[in-house]
Amino acid sequence: MTTTMQSRTHSWAPPTIPADVAEMSGLEFLQAMLDGKIPAPPIAGTLGFTMLKVEKGLALFEGETGEHQYNPMGTVHGGYFATLLDSALGCAIMTALPAGRAYTTVQLNVNMIRPAFAHTGPLRCEARTLHVGRTTATAEGSLVGVNDGKLYAHGTTTCAVFPLG
Repeated sequence: MTTTMQSRTHSWAPPTIPADVAEMSGLEFLQAMLDGKIPAPPIAGTLGFTMLKVEKGLALFEGETGEHQYNPMGTVHGGYFATLLDSALGCAIMTALPAGRAYTTVQLNVNMIRPAFAHTGPLRCEARTLHVGRTTATAEGSLVGVNDGKLYAHGTTTCAVFPLG
């Protein structure tokens, strides 16, 4: 069997964290990223997703679908759904954190509803906080097809909240 190879390339700015990050709230940090003052994390370009909007308690992301994300069964890999959800869920939590606080995912639950394909088109992920406390935070989100309005996955996260530095 002869296979024609395809390629995909992308570029990214080296990740930088501003010296005054400890003085910025999570929302201020993410807004600076949206405004282009802080580069997006390299994983966004690698996997093909973008943060579209943030406000306190909310993050909205959008990701492309393509053959480069396929699993052996010919559908978009579930890990792509999980990464898109994890990114949006974590950023929703970050929007509610005061200056000097950070988070890390300790639990991620993803429920996949239907497969996505290259022809599915972009997927939009909306995540909202459920609880943001001194040491833990939780959020929920959904992954919906932009073109068809169908639910592809939904999930929840629990994050540890801790002081920077």
